[in-house]
Amino acid sequence: MTSKVYFTDMRTKPDQSLMTKLDKLIRAAGIDQIDMEKKFVAIKMHFGEYGNLSFLRPNYAKVVADIVKEKGGMPYLVDCNTLYPGMRKNGIGHIANAEMNGFNSTTTGCNVFIGDGIKGTDDVEIPIINGEYCQTAKIGRAVADCDIIISLSHFKGHEVTGIGGALKNLGMGCASRRGKMELHSSGIAHIHEDKCKGCRRCEKHCGQSALKFDDKAKKMAVDGNLCAGCGRCIAMCPYDALYAEYDEKAEIINGKIVEYAKSLVDSRPNFHISFLSDVSPQCDCHSSNDSPIIPNVGIYASFDPVAIDLACVEEAQRQPMLPGTMLYCNCGGKKPNDIFGVTNKNTAWQAHFEHAKKIGMGDGSYEIVSID
Repeated sequence: MTSKVYFTDMRTKPDQSLMTKLDKLIRAAGIDQIDMEKKFVAIKMHFGEYGNLSFLRPNYAKVVADIVKEKGGMPYLVDCNTLYPGMRKNGIGHIANAEMNGFNSTTTGCNVFIGDGIKGTDDVEIPIINGEYCQTAKIGRAVADCDIIISLSHFKGHEVTGIGGALKNLGMGCASRRGKMELHSSGIAHIHEDKCKGCRRCEKHCGQSALKFDDKAKKMAVDGNLCAGCGRCIAMCPYDALYAEYDEKAEIINGKIVEYAKSLVDSRPNFHISFLSDVSPQCDCHSSNDSPIIPNVGIYASFDPVAIDLACVEEAQRQPMLPGTMLYCNCGGKKPNDIFGVTNKNTAWQAHFEHAKKIGMGDGSYEIVSID
């Protein structure tokens, strides 16, 4: 079945802002037709690693939050902790990072929550209907507890998945630490021996007794036969000595992301907004951002996360390259057929749509409805 994907460009008039255009767009797409009365409404977005400037501004979140409140709902912004080192590795740093990037109750009209808690361990398992790679999705509790979920995504390139849109914002972004371990890795935790200080803090938090201390070397080691890949030790290490190998195949990691996203949209009303603007070649998780690879296009809204991602991919492919960017340099100035595959080689963004169709999320068929 063909889904409607609503679109508005980023041109404005003297009496019109991008915020008023966003408001008009998402109302036309039907966001205010959702029954939100006394419902907890999670607005899932990426707060951007500090130093990165390509993440979505908090002003856009306020437009969404204000509509939710108008409809009697209780909105909150949410994201989950990261698996890798950085300010967003734990809930305290994550909140501080969000505030430094301008996200607070005044700028957004609602509060900010970290979905999987202080240490990334607070999660809920949600069954995945027709899951091929995963049987349950390990979702941050503050996300899993919502009655309605709205994804607010910055569509961009990605060094692992090829693209980052609504499906990745939901699937990877809502996963707890052990969920992210399941998505990224086919294996176990590992240790940088040069970083390990022998403090043994991680050892107390291993439920499998997989961490073994070497008294002679005064270093920790991982018993691969016992490690369950939950990622708790990664959160506990103050020296970033523990890490996960990102060793899953590109097609499989994208398939797992789609399955995690499916667990969320199958279990509650959902709505999706994506900005095809400032299309950076890599994720907003980095503490810096490279130049956008294509011109700004516009804003999309839909009830179908697969269709909105496909609409963004196909429109992005039609855009001219911007000179001097990663994409331009990677292809020698001659525009390729697949801008995302050239920007980040060895990725497999097509697997998003192939797997979504396979597990019953739809084939992404869409009809564009333009809104002035």
